[in-house]
Amino acid sequence: MTENKMQLEEQVLTISSEIPKRIQSALKNAEESKQFLNQFLEQETHLFSSINSHLLTAQPWMEDLGAMINQIEEIERHLAYLKWISQIEELSDNIQQYLMTNNVPEAASTLVSMAELDIKLQESSCAHLLAFTRATVKFWHKILKDKLTSDFEEVLAQLHWPFITPPQSQTVGLSRPAGAPEIYSNLETLFCQLLKLQTSDELLTEPKQLPEKYCLPASPSVILPIQIMLTPLQKRFRYHFRGNRQTNVISKPEWYLAQVLMWIGNHTQFLDEKIQPILDKVGPSVNARLEFTRGLMMLVLEKLAADIPCLLYDDNLFCHLVDEVLLFERELHSLYGYPSTFANCMHILSEDTCFQRWLTVERKFALQKMDSMLSSEAAWISQYKDITDVDEMKVPDCAETFMTLLLVITDRYKNLPTASRKLQFLELQKDLVDDFRIRLTQVMKEETRASLGFRYCAILNAVNYISTVLADWADNVFFLQLQQAALEVFAENNTLSKLQLGQLASMESSVFDDMINLLERLKHDMLTRQVDHVFREVKDAAKLYKKERWLSLPSQSEQAVMSLSSSACPLLLTVRDRLLQLEEQLCFSLFTVFWQVLVEKLDMYIYQEIVLANHFNEGGAAQLQFDMSRNLFPLFSRYCKRPENYFKHVKEACIVLNLNIGSALLLKDVLQSASGQPPATEALNEVGIYKLAQQDVEILLNLRTNWPNTGK
Repeated sequence: MTENKMQLEEQVLTISSEIPKRIQSALKNAEESKQFLNQFLEQETHLFSSINSHLLTAQPWMEDLGAMINQIEEIERHLAYLKWISQIEELSDNIQQYLMTNNVPEAASTLVSMAELDIKLQESSCAHLLAFTRATVKFWHKILKDKLTSDFEEVLAQLHWPFITPPQSQTVGLSRPAGAPEIYSNLETLFCQLLKLQTSDELLTEPKQLPEKYCLPASPSVILPIQIMLTPLQKRFRYHFRGNRQTNVISKPEWYLAQVLMWIGNHTQFLDEKIQPILDKVGPSVNARLEFTRGLMMLVLEKLAADIPCLLYDDNLFCHLVDEVLLFERELHSLYGYPSTFANCMHILSEDTCFQRWLTVERKFALQKMDSMLSSEAAWISQYKDITDVDEMKVPDCAETFMTLLLVITDRYKNLPTASRKLQFLELQKDLVDDFRIRLTQVMKEETRASLGFRYCAILNAVNYISTVLADWADNVFFLQLQQAALEVFAENNTLSKLQLGQLASMESSVFDDMINLLERLKHDMLTRQVDHVFREVKDAAKLYKKERWLSLPSQSEQAVMSLSSSACPLLLTVRDRLLQLEEQLCFSLFTVFWQVLVEKLDMYIYQEIVLANHFNEGGAAQLQFDMSRNLFPLFSRYCKRPENYFKHVKEACIVLNLNIGSALLLKDVLQSASGQPPATEALNEVGIYKLAQQDVEILLNLRTNWPNTGK
């Protein structure tokens, strides 16, 4: 401890002697830092004053220099301006020289360069330079275009263009005229040179546009050489179908539509064989036939836009025009491959005023057609009634005609350009289905007293057919696309609940669900009425059978041969006759539902009103089983393999009533001792009872009178 104390004292002494030295060193460093800081502050003050005096001295120089820089920039702008002018003038001089030496291809190439300069200058604010460039381009474009056009038209004339007659009767064009190789070589040269003028032509020529209300899709202008090829046809079209010509008849749209289709057909081969190879060599993917068709389509669209307002309120003329336009469109797309994404007649028909009129007329004529089909003498007769394999649905003529009408309407509107227009037509179709359903309901109510009659069954077949076809249509790609479009519209307008939107989106429901549900309800009501009618007849026919003396009938051993109870004959005859009648009049699916519902009611009726309402001796139980299994059940064997499985209550009741004495006593004991337990169920299953409950079996056992005398 003493040594330890001494060591600690030495450490204290050492530390206490070092601390003052450290403090002095720190103070010295602080003093030195203060001196350096003062020196820096003095230098900063000196530098600040030097910079200020320098800036004051340099200010005049800066002003002079800024003015000089502005002058230089302005001169540079002027120089650039002059360079542009010089460049344009140089190109202009080059074109002039090329034309003087008749070097048209180079002149055309130079004009392309000038047009590209014009495009580059579009964002410039130099209005005069822009005007000068545009004027120069316009000047040379006109000269070159006029020269090339006249030469091109000469070559076309040598080929007897345009071909007014069909290809088979054309003597020139596709055949080989004298000097054909030279003519086709010139054609190719001039075509390529005219193509070079396309850029400048698009700059200078405003493409013809129909009013915005027609919502035509944007498309580039037809290429220049094809425009020139179209010129004589455009003149012919305007000559024949404008003004007071006899060929310009507003009630005959088929004249000009057929003329355009004929022109396309006449020129297709020449365009494919002679013009398309030239375009393929040049490079850009342009289809000669499509360009030609686009040019002619603009004539048709202009003509339609002019004619439609004149016949908008004449139903017959307007309907005829729509029919002809739809035929024209179908032929144009199917024969000549004209894409539906390009401007077409459906865009004109989709214009709001015209479209609303089309919907109105379509509805009017559809309702007239429905009136005539329902009032026809053959309205409720199937067209195919004599052809068994075709007439499975037993569809009456009016229902088939109606669904054909809906199918035709679908064909008419399916090529409309916008989903919103298609949805309006879909609503029209749904309205027509609802209208037809109401009409069927009205006719059905008139026939309610004869619910098994021919007309009532025909109405039921019609309802079933329409519902089935609509369910099939719901899975059609076209209607699934419309469902998607409707989903977007409903989501925007908040017209459906989230649940309904979810069902539409997941394809759980369809656009026809409302209609199908109403038709199914009507079908169910009508079938129920038929079943009830037959069931009432069956109950009337079963009155004698209910009163049969089941207690006192002779046993099997006392009879030579078992025979049908005479009191059961009216019941069985009624069932048989009605089954045969309705099998003949209802389609297979409806009849299947009918007999299965009837069997269910018949099973419960016999079980409750005959079996449970009587007591049975051995002979009575055997007779009941014979009547059921050998006479009633086989009536339904035409429609299923094991009809007894549809009469579960009656079949199992017969089993219980016909158990031999020993089995019956054993079963009774098991049921009493194991009430509600698995052994009871097993015992019932062993004797073939699966439907009836334990209590029902106990009641049936008590209805037996042939128990042995046990003294109880």
